[in-house]
Order: sequence, then C-alpha cells, then structure tokens
Amino acid sequence: MAATEEKQQGHRPGAFKQKNKVHKHGKHRTKGEVERENKGRVSVTALTKKQRKEQKKIDRRNKANQLRRNKKDMILTEKRRLGGRDGPPHLIAVVSLHTDADASSVTKMLRRETVGGIVHQEQCVSGLGDSFGLILPRFKQRFTFLHQDTADMHSLLDMAKIADSLLFVLDAAEGWDDYGDYCLSCLFAQGLPSHALVCLGVSDLPVKKRVEARRALSKIVEVRFPDTRLFPLDSDQDATLLLRHLGSQKQRKLGFRSRRSHLLAQCVTFTPSDHSEGSGGGPSGLGTLCVSGYVRGRPLRVDRLVHISGHGDFQLSQIDAPSDPLPLNLATGRSNKSGRGGDVDMQDGGDNEAPVRVLMKADPTTRESLQAEAEVDPMEGEQTWPTESELLEAEEARKNKRVMKVPKGTSDYQATWIVDDDNGELKEESSEEEEDDDDEMPDEAMDDEDEDICSQTSEGEEEEEEEEEVCPTERTGADQRYDEHMDEAAEEEGLRRYREARANEMFPDEVDTPIDASARIRFQRYRGLKSFRTSPWDPMENLPQNYSRIFQFQNFERTRRRILAEAAAEEDGAMVGWYVTLHIMDVPSSVMDGVQAGRPLTLVSLLPHEQKMSVMHILVRRHPSNTEPIKSKEELVFHCGFRRFRASPIFSQHTTADKHKMERFLRPDAPTVVSVYAPITFSPAGVLLFKQRSDGIQDLVATGSLLSCDPQRVMLKRIVLSGHPFKINRRSAVVRYMFFNRDDILWFKPVELKTKWGRRGHIKEALGTHGHMKCVFDSQLRSQDTVLMNLYKRVYPRWTYDPYVPSPLPWVKKEGTVELDDLDME
Repeated sequence: MAATEEKQQGHRPGAFKQKNKVHKHGKHRTKGEVERENKGRVSVTALTKKQRKEQKKIDRRNKANQLRRNKKDMILTEKRRLGGRDGPPHLIAVVSLHTDADASSVTKMLRRETVGGIVHQEQCVSGLGDSFGLILPRFKQRFTFLHQDTADMHSLLDMAKIADSLLFVLDAAEGWDDYGDYCLSCLFAQGLPSHALVCLGVSDLPVKKRVEARRALSKIVEVRFPDTRLFPLDSDQDATLLLRHLGSQKQRKLGFRSRRSHLLAQCVTFTPSDHSEGSGGGPSGLGTLCVSGYVRGRPLRVDRLVHISGHGDFQLSQIDAPSDPLPLNLATGRSNKSGRGGDVDMQDGGDNEAPVRVLMKADPTTRESLQAEAEVDPMEGEQTWPTESELLEAEEARKNKRVMKVPKGTSDYQATWIVDDDNGELKEESSEEEEDDDDEMPDEAMDDEDEDICSQTSEGEEEEEEEEEVCPTERTGADQRYDEHMDEAAEEEGLRRYREARANEMFPDEVDTPIDASARIRFQRYRGLKSFRTSPWDPMENLPQNYSRIFQFQNFERTRRRILAEAAAEEDGAMVGWYVTLHIMDVPSSVMDGVQAGRPLTLVSLLPHEQKMSVMHILVRRHPSNTEPIKSKEELVFHCGFRRFRASPIFSQHTTADKHKMERFLRPDAPTVVSVYAPITFSPAGVLLFKQRSDGIQDLVATGSLLSCDPQRVMLKRIVLSGHPFKINRRSAVVRYMFFNRDDILWFKPVELKTKWGRRGHIKEALGTHGHMKCVFDSQLRSQDTVLMNLYKRVYPRWTYDPYVPSPLPWVKKEGTVELDDLDME
C-alpha cells in the first residue's frame, strides 16, 4: 500500500534534493592572479551606488574633453590649411556699396609700410590692376587683395563664389545706396562668405558728432548685418586691427564650393593650336589656355573636367608646379611639395626661370568625357516596318484623298490615318492624340488665341472710342524730353503682360471654347482626371524627342550622397594651397579677350556627371523688388552654383504629390518650382534668376536653391472650360456655352463636372445640335453658379539652354530716367 502511494506521488521536489560540495582540485586562482588579469579594473557589481555615480560623472567629463579636443584639432587643421603656411593666401575682395565710398583708398591704406605688411606682388591677379599680394610676418599670414567693381554684376558674383572674405566699404552717413542694397540682395541669395564692414571719414567729423554718426550707421548696418562688427579705417592702427580680424575670423562654408576644387586665375596665357580655324587664334580659333593660381576647396585632379565661369566645360592635359610667387618666407621662395600624384617630368621654364615640375598628366583612357548629351538613335522608337502592300495602300489613299481639316502641325503621313465618319467630321485615332508634345509654340499660340477671342472685339471698340475722344494737345519741351526716353513697344508689351496676369489671377486657367472649330480637335492633347491627387499618370508615356538626349539617375539622392562623400574623402591630385599651372585644352580665344578686358577668370573642377544634360528642378521665391509679371517659358538668366546660362523654364507648384500643376506666371506669394534643361549639378547650390530688359540691363527676379534632378516629374497644364446653367430643375440643369456642337459633348461626356460653389456632376445627354447639354449634379444647383470642366496635359521645358550669357549693363532704377528737377527748370 505504501509503495503504491509513493509511485502515485512521483519524485520529491528539487528543493529537498541533496547537493554535495564540489571537490577542490587545488587549481583555483589566487588573489594576485585575479588582480593581474583585471589590470586594475573593478567589476561594476563590486562598486557601491556612490562609486558608480562618480564613475559615470568621470566618464562624461572624459567624453566631453575628448570631443572638445577633437573639435579644436579640426578647427586648427582647417585654419592651417586655409590661411596658414600650407594653405593658399587669404583672398579678400574689396567691394564698395556706395558711390561716395572709395574702395581704392582702403587698399592704399592697407598697403602702407607702417601697417606692418610687406607688399610682395603688385597686380597679382591677371587683368585686375588694383590687386596686390600682402605678407604679414607678424601674424604669419599672407593675403591677396583685389578691388572688385560692382558695375559688372557677373564678375561680382563670380568673385564672391571663390573669395575667402568680402570687405564691404560703406559711406559714413548713409551706409549703402540703392544699387548697393541690390548687390547685397544678390550676394545673400547666392551665399555670402565671411565678410567685414569698414567705413571711411568718421575721424573727419567734429568730435561731438562722431558718436552720433557711429550710432546712426550701426542702426543702418543692423538691418543687413545684425552680428557683424563695423571697423573704422582712418589710421594705421585701424588697418592693423582690420587685418588681424580678417585673418582670424571664422570662415563661413559655402556648400557648393567647399565640395569642389576651385581656383582664381592669377596668370593667364593663351597658345593657339595648329589646327585652329582662325588665323592667330581668332574668334573661331581654339588653343591651350595656361592658368596659374592657388588650389582652393578640395584637391584638384587632372582627369576631372573644369568649368570656366561664363565659357563652358573643358578638359585638362597636365598640371605643373611652378614656384610660389607669394612665399611666406621671403628669403627662400619655396615651391610646392611633390604630392601623391608624383612628379612626371622636369622642364625648364627659360634661361632665367626656375625649373617647372609637371605634377601629373591626364590619361586619355581615364579622363572624363565632354559628352553632354546622349546619343540619339532615331530608329529606336520604331516598332515595326511597313510592308509593301501597306505602302501601296497609303500611296493610293494619298492620291485619292480629299481636303480635310486636320490639327495644326499634322504631317501628310499622319493625316492619312485620320478617317471620316458618316457626317463628314474627323474621327481621331489614339495615335493622333499621342503626337509629339515637344513643340509648344503652336499650342501656346492657340491657347493665347482662345484666351483672347472674347476680348478682341471689346478692346478694339475701346481703342476706337479712345481715338475719338482724345484730341491733340500742345506738347511742351519737358513732355518731348520725357517721350524721347519712352519705349512705346516696351510699354505695349508690358500692358499686354499685365492684362494676361490679371486675367489669370481673376479666372485661373479658364479658356474659351472656339466657336468655329471642334473642341475635341482643339483640346486633343488634354485629358480629364477623376482626381488630380489620386488618378494615375504614367511618367514614361508620350515622352518628347528631347528626352532621348538627356541623362537620368535611378536614384538621384543616393548618387548625390555617394559622389559628395567620395569628393570629401578625395586626397589625390594637386593639394589645397599649392600654386599650380593648369593646361586647359581646346579653349576659344574669347576667354582671353575677357581677361584682357579686366574681368576675373574663375575655374571650378566638376564632379562626375556634372557636364551631362538633364531636367533640373529649382525651388525659388519671387524677389520682392521685382513686380513685373514673369510668364512661363520666358527666357531668363540663371546663376546656378558656378554656372551661368540662359534658358526658358516652366513653373509648377511645390507639392509632395506625384503630379504637379503648372503655373502660367511666377507667383509672388508662394514658392515655385522652376524646371529647365540644364547640366546636372549636385546640391546644395544657390540659384539666382535674372530677366534681361530690352536695353541690356538685368533685373533680379527670383532666388532659391537646387531641388532635384528628376526627368520623371510630372507637370500638368490645366485648362478650365466654363458653362452657364440655362434651365435648372433641382439636381439637373441644362448647361450652354461650354461646347457648341453635339459631337464635342459626346466626346467629353466621361469627364466629371465641377462648379465654383463646390457641386459635382456629369453630363447625362446632349440636347439638340448647338451645344446644349443636360447635366446632373449631387445637389441643388443655383442660377449664379458656373459649371467647370478641368482638362490636363503634360508639359515639358523648351530646349533653349545657352551657356553664353552677354555681360549686363550697369544697373539703374527704372524710375528716374528723366530728372524731375530738370523738367521743373524747363
């Protein structure tokens, strides 16, 4: 009985099991062995709560000290690289912001011997007479000063892209004038480097008025430069303090130049090629341009392309290492050290010149190509070849064809595929709707004609009435002088633009249906969408021919991050701070003409793929100083990073959807995306948009930055057809004036209708043959409401890219072309 109960209960619990001691085999570690293995480390479990708290505090302090030490070392390394013994001379551009501020007086004062500097090189920048190199043995620094004239806006912006610091010269009373404020707007939009402010003539004022003048000038300066110190420059001590500040101030990094190697030409020579077309290196002749200067930004590789601002992209043949013309140690002029590229050859520069080392030569097999456009195969789009029987049938149909009305721009081959229905009207095929949308001029012209149909007669009547009412009056001499400065053609063009912009603002995208033409032919490229947000639109359908010439990335953002990371880690080539000579191949002689005219020459090394064409998108905002209407596809001047070009962009809304509505005009109250065919540029980069007047002056229109490179961005142009309720019966209504024939109503019947008051509906049936239709809506329709139909088509920019931009004339205000005082005197 007891055995049976024991079997039912099973084994005893583990808590009551017997545990024997482990046998001590004598191989345990002693205390000394444990301490030697731990090497002073103490287990966390062995520490008390107070000790663990103190240990965490010590760890945090050590980590902070380590981060501070690393940051300090990084800043010191950057300072040595930029302005120290191994870095290039500190490049400073002196810019006058007022007509009464004399920038040459600033350079003369900094050039004095009593300041402590040694002027080692006069006219150190090719083409610029008022430039000099300055060495300060006391600070162990060297500077390059140049006076940049603000009259040439292109040269001013190019110089600001590569200058280490800008020295703004202000007037002691007003600070800067209107043109100075305009220059500051352009510089801030592009990206302002490190800068300093100086003013002259404060010490010439009476002692009692000096404090008031400085206080008033400080209030003016705080508007643009809230944290910038204002330096008076009236004595040698002031000049020494200014030089110390320029050499020690923190350098502001500009993203588009810190990732690329750039150079200011200090010595330029041009050698015409033997195979150049022009004799003696004429306008059409090419040659080799030798440019000497200090490498800045990143190391310069010989196999990369270089971009000359305003002239285009070119290839390098070799890089030389001449002696440094501005050595920090004047006793022995040191030359560049041989870098990782190695010395290839030794050449003598002449009988009295030091030998010039060739640092590296370009390898034609690894050098970047100048190919900007993809090779187009015209037969790639063909899917089938027509048979002989099909060709014979097409020929017979062409002979027997009768005159038909076809859409504008339709060829004879396309017209043979348009068949007639029983009523003699045109019946379109899908191939007719898919014709090339690249040529936008005819379509835009037709849009403009439709928009002006209703306004032509009224405008004509108003002009006739005005001609009848206006009577000739006697003109005085002042009126005649005022009329001499008036451009009547420009006034008429401006009036037309203002009327178009006002009409588009009051009635967005509304167009009139033509009465004498079929709406389904006139709007054959448009389609209706159930929902602009959710309805699909294939970005690869019906692409224009120009899309076969461009390049695109599978993932632009991923490629951009990879290329910028590789550029940041680049350590091959001519290092930063070296004085080198670049041999640039196949350069037109017009580059040398610009240097001889006194314009600075700037070069930048392009990153991979930055010479290839694609569709670039730029996010801009309208500049408040410009109020003129800017229409889409109007030619503008772009300053994008280091590039400068002309193009005709299109505008679209900045949204996160997969489709973006096109804007007919540049909006002043919202950010706008500008799309254009242009060379690929990796962001970040500032962008400035200018519009050139008829007299050659360029006005700042908008400012922004690069957004992306995406040829698949879908930009849709919307047109709105409007109709008016004729008879209303609760939810149904008879609508007229939207179409004028029965076939157009049946063609657009599947498209949804909307009203200005938020009603939604559809076409139920056509009534009669004159364009009346019965429509049904989701709720009661009011008599004062307007019925709308939205139609969309995809639009593309025009291929009008031109890298050669003419130099602008000096900027003047549009007002004040005739002095009012002179008119009063008359």
